[in-house]
Amino acid sequence: MKIAVIGGAGYIGSHTVRELLDRGHEVCVFDNLSSGLEQNLFPEAGFVKGDILHPDEIEKFLKDFKPEGLVHLAAFKAAGESMLNPEKYSVNNITGSINILNAATAAGVKYFVFSSSAATYGSPQYQPVDENHPTNPENYYGYTKLAIEGFLKWYDQLRGIKFAALRYFNAAGYDVKGRINGLEKNPANLIPVVMEALLGKRKELLVFGNDYDTPDGTGVRDYIHVNDLAIGHGMAFDYLQKNNKSLIVNLGVQQGSSVLDVIHMAEKVSGRKCPYRIVERRPGDPATLVANPSKAHEVLGWKAQYSDLETLLATTWRAYLANEK
Repeated sequence: MKIAVIGGAGYIGSHTVRELLDRGHEVCVFDNLSSGLEQNLFPEAGFVKGDILHPDEIEKFLKDFKPEGLVHLAAFKAAGESMLNPEKYSVNNITGSINILNAATAAGVKYFVFSSSAATYGSPQYQPVDENHPTNPENYYGYTKLAIEGFLKWYDQLRGIKFAALRYFNAAGYDVKGRINGLEKNPANLIPVVMEALLGKRKELLVFGNDYDTPDGTGVRDYIHVNDLAIGHGMAFDYLQKNNKSLIVNLGVQQGSSVLDVIHMAEKVSGRKCPYRIVERRPGDPATLVANPSKAHEVLGWKAQYSDLETLLATTWRAYLANEK
């Protein structure tokens, strides 16, 4: 299949491109390189530099490439920033997605795989969180993801485009074969911040709260290896092609790791001490957030292969060391 990957030079995008190429698809990346990196591009995939906020650029790209499938990964994703600057998230995430959808239907794209988020659920009412859990985002980023899922449902109904909205939990790790080492710019997620603390690029890591109702008092999250996520994208296209039916599905592991678990495993794989300090809780952080991925197991045949904590931390440490040379 010919597949366009919008945002394919980014962290998750580059791993998805690699997986789709390995599955024998013809891939072309569309990215403005605002957060993506040229070093994350592969010579066997095409590349067009362009911006989703310029409808003529995305229209020309899809008209020229004529893909059957499309992956949309071009979103801003910092939850905290979205609460301070909702205008930025409205323009990029919502307007940009509408531009992509309009260009996709005009170009005859049949299958649309969307990078959604567990942020669509908001604070968990029960655990593990399945797809029937109420959607009540607690930050504007999560709202934009839910809004785009709504647009996709309407375009399915009105234009016949079939979509898979993949609700990721916490993406982490780097390619298990070491083929991708481009680091995210200005990371805000726990594991990259731990890496920077290990390397002395941060004086210390701040741990937000150690009085939660969890085994060690620190917050527990469901971490999924980025290779497992990428495999999920490939399987989503298989599902859409076979069933011609849209799908919303969690990609997670149903296994939580605490902040201290992450720190201790990072120290084990690196052989270094991670300086950290306990500070007050952040508002809105649930004690635990863990996925129920049983629908992905049943419907896609997908199951995490690389998402044990040691693989997550070891592959990340390897990528960070590769950038120290």
